[in-house]
Amino acid sequence: MIRKLVLFLSLGVLIACGNANDLDEAPVDLGNFNLGHNIVVAPNLTKGPVSREASKEEWIAAMTDAIGARFGRYEGDKLYHFGVSVEGYVLAQPGIPLIASPKSILIFNLTVWDDAAGRKLNEEVKQITVIESFGGDTLVGSGYTKTGEEQMQQLARTAAKQIERYLVRQNFEQGWFKE
Repeated sequence: MIRKLVLFLSLGVLIACGNANDLDEAPVDLGNFNLGHNIVVAPNLTKGPVSREASKEEWIAAMTDAIGARFGRYEGDKLYHFGVSVEGYVLAQPGIPLIASPKSILIFNLTVWDDAAGRKLNEEVKQITVIESFGGDTLVGSGYTKTGEEQMQQLARTAAKQIERYLVRQNFEQGWFKE
């Protein structure tokens, strides 16, 4: 049981790693990628236990904005569309510092469409889980240091970064955005 807990926590750290605040830098190479439609929905949105409230509309806006900010920088020759479904979340509330510091979590599904081919690039929906990053302002739990809206914005930015990483990996492994 302890081994599973350590594995889960390690996975959480790996998922959370990375700087989503790199929008002032040049975007990573995605070949001929250009974002067309950025469609975000939340038909099955589930609030996790002990979470702050957030509406479907707030999640849709946060994700749409974060994805647009990250992928609007790409100027490739071919259009690709995103279908994103926000499935669940936990926006951390204050806990017991350093002992029970709840982390914020976002779960969403991603589908990528090739406009020219008129088909999905990923036949199976890609489910991505984002766990808030560890840092000085979240060491005692973001429930103490951030509002629910700030947590949501950070999760959305990290989600967009995770989408970018997924696309980079798929481009490398499958040649998704090559001519």
